[in-house]
Amino acid sequence: MPQVKPVPDGMRTVTPHLVCAGAADAIEFYKKAFGAVEMARLPGPQGKIAHAMIRIGDSVVMLVDEFPEMGSLSPKSFKGSPVTIHLYVDNVDATVERAVKAGAKITMPVADMFWGDRYGQLVDPLGHHWSVGTHIRDVSMEEMQQAMQKASA
Repeated sequence: MPQVKPVPDGMRTVTPHLVCAGAADAIEFYKKAFGAVEMARLPGPQGKIAHAMIRIGDSVVMLVDEFPEMGSLSPKSFKGSPVTIHLYVDNVDATVERAVKAGAKITMPVADMFWGDRYGQLVDPLGHHWSVGTHIRDVSMEEMQQAMQKASA
């Protein structure tokens, strides 16, 4: 009997699984905003999506429609989200611009940060929060601590 891998090929140990008020719309937004590629879509009851997977860069994101009767609620139902998903990209400025054109709202404009990234934050049309960054310089932990102290003073 062949051995099954505990983490399937192409997957990572941690994989975001987003509940969306409109998973089909979310898939289209992520395609336009982040260059996502749809990998799978499993239709569920009442035309909803019971499970879907997209790939953004080298990572998989799972999606599902809201199913309130099962306790599966989206950020829209909660009127916000305490979770931010971080996305590293080759060009943060171009990615944020593309995401805004697709319907995202900037919550923190892109700027060079003390930890070595060019970085900004967005909220997507489904209510999910994203931070987007491009690493632009290596910074030691000591340099980061000093820069944070200066910023806090």
